[in-house]
Amino acid sequence: MEQMGDKNMIESGAQIGEMIKHKDLLYSTKEGVGYITINRENRQNAISPEAVTLFLEALDLAEKDNDVKVVCITGAGDKVFCSGADLAGSIGSGSDTELEVFKNYADLLIRIYRFEKPTLARVNGHCLAGGTGFMLACDIVLARDDVKFGTPEVNVGLFPMMIGALVFRNVLRKKAMEMMLLGERLSASEALEIGLITRIFPRATFEQQTLKILHDLSMKSPIGMKLGKRAFSCVESMPFEEALYLLSGELLKVSKTDDAKEGICAFLEKRSPVFQGK
Repeated sequence: MEQMGDKNMIESGAQIGEMIKHKDLLYSTKEGVGYITINRENRQNAISPEAVTLFLEALDLAEKDNDVKVVCITGAGDKVFCSGADLAGSIGSGSDTELEVFKNYADLLIRIYRFEKPTLARVNGHCLAGGTGFMLACDIVLARDDVKFGTPEVNVGLFPMMIGALVFRNVLRKKAMEMMLLGERLSASEALEIGLITRIFPRATFEQQTLKILHDLSMKSPIGMKLGKRAFSCVESMPFEEALYLLSGELLKVSKTDDAKEGICAFLEKRSPVFQGK
């Protein structure tokens, strides 16, 4: 079932829209969902510099495609979602090239975090180190109940620097520091408890539940979600009063959309709304 999810669910979408089919990363679309898959199963889906560039290109394609309502990020196979940076690559050289690699990774995390369409991480295997960044940058994180999570960088003399910015936005400080300083692996239930992930499902129902949630997201108002995500991004670091006043204006803006009018009419008429993204 997992293999079907990783290959058929993604590659069968190749009939629709633009796609990327590369040894390091896959992108295709199906039924309103843009699927981005880290395609390095033989390297535990460790992210390469080339994969980061392809990842950014895939997000550009998803953003421009009006048929894509939600983006799903996952890893090839069923053992590892992403194990972080490829330590056999340029990591540890201290060169200008290495600094550029780190900056590109930071750009990718920002791009996912600020993406104006909903993003969902499908954690179909262990998620470690830099993979935690991809996961936490998404709006929703679904995981199998048998996978492990962790930031083991400290065990090789490194530290989870950039992903720390996302960890601290999701996890209480002391739990975050414990995870990063000890470098221990957490179970899916422990990750759920401290706020790293959204939901966990057994292996037997993981694929079905993921597809259902992706479908539900694809049926929401695209313009409503876009305006909402953009507004919440703006107020994240604002003082309370300033945030409320800005959001009152954003509520007025979204209430004027055609989708809001359609949604209210559908509610009053006891039918399902048909959103147009306007």
